[in-house]
Amino acid sequence: MKMRERKQPALQRLARLEGQVRGVTRMIEEDRYCVDILNQTMAVRSALAQVEVLILQDHADECVEQAIASSDLEAQRQKFRELVGIFEKVCG
Repeated sequence: MKMRERKQPALQRLARLEGQVRGVTRMIEEDRYCVDILNQTMAVRSALAQVEVLILQDHADECVEQAIASSDLEAQRQKFRELVGIFEKVCG
């Protein structure tokens, strides 16, 4: 699936995220129970991670694939380093 095909699902998830963040803001303003707020912030993080997966899939399908097909060793190394950098951030 290309980003063109992932674009709408990503935008829909982000729109949902906007609503969730506004909901968390309201919960804090209304002095809601802390655990309920934390549950909502965890849901926001999970939803954002799903958007990140869509974007990462696109990067692998488009950018990394193009670098591999180009036979340009430096481009291949650069794309690989980008992926490693992302995984370091996720795991670190």
